[in-house]
Amino acid sequence: MATVGPAESGIDEANVSGDPIFRLTDVSYSYREGEEAVCGATLAVSAGETVAILGANGCGKSTLLRLMAGILFAKSGSVEAWGKPLTEAGMRDAASARLFRRRVGYLFQNAEAQLFCPTVRDDILFGPRQMGLADDELEHRLGEITALFGLKRLLERAPYELSTGEQRKAALAGVLIMTPDVLLLDEPSAGLDPRTQRWLVDLLTALSAAGYTIVTATHDLNILPEIADRLIVFDEQHRIAAQGALPDILPDLQLLTRVNLIDPGAHRHGRVLHSHEHTPSAHSHEAET
Repeated sequence: MATVGPAESGIDEANVSGDPIFRLTDVSYSYREGEEAVCGATLAVSAGETVAILGANGCGKSTLLRLMAGILFAKSGSVEAWGKPLTEAGMRDAASARLFRRRVGYLFQNAEAQLFCPTVRDDILFGPRQMGLADDELEHRLGEITALFGLKRLLERAPYELSTGEQRKAALAGVLIMTPDVLLLDEPSAGLDPRTQRWLVDLLTALSAAGYTIVTATHDLNILPEIADRLIVFDEQHRIAAQGALPDILPDLQLLTRVNLIDPGAHRHGRVLHSHEHTPSAHSHEAET
């Protein structure tokens, strides 16, 4: 389907040169003076990668995604996208901003923040309408994306009438209908029931196979083997504690304990991560597939 693969138009040489799509060098950001949300982050994301940003709540995952999405801008250090500086001044240029917004799709952690139109139809079509697409192209894209997401019966509903899973689907449909090259996803599995979470993981697997570059901020260890090949781990001091291939990072229980992703009693039985809570009778299991 046309809306599943990344966009093929408007691609400059930086997209096929082998250089990283994103390069962050010693990037820091603070919302308030003296309270850094991201501290000295250096990383790169290349075309076609599936990367997960891990860390406990409040460690800086969402802030990092917003820096990559051009929603926030670094207080120090540099952020580059496709080899060009990603700055507030640069995004004031309407043509540059329009191209960047088409190429980079961002899913908010709270889907309600992304749904602001009277109906689901209007929300999904909001981005393409800003591009000035003809009505027949709008309807073609809408038909494809709503069939893929199972949203046809909900198109005339108000977003606030939807369940959490339906809102997440509608928000993601509004991102994918733009056929971006990159998806930046902030805690996409949070609050989803098991069936919807399975749907999401299967979708991300298909999008990766179709060539999307996907960066997901999450603290859900269970879905990592299916959605990410590489991990970037933040500690609670808002610094990158480790980054590398998933098979090298995920088995490191000492690291995961230190950054507060698992409790200190966690251990393994084969491929199962077994975690004892601090009460005598309580226990939990987190299976890795």
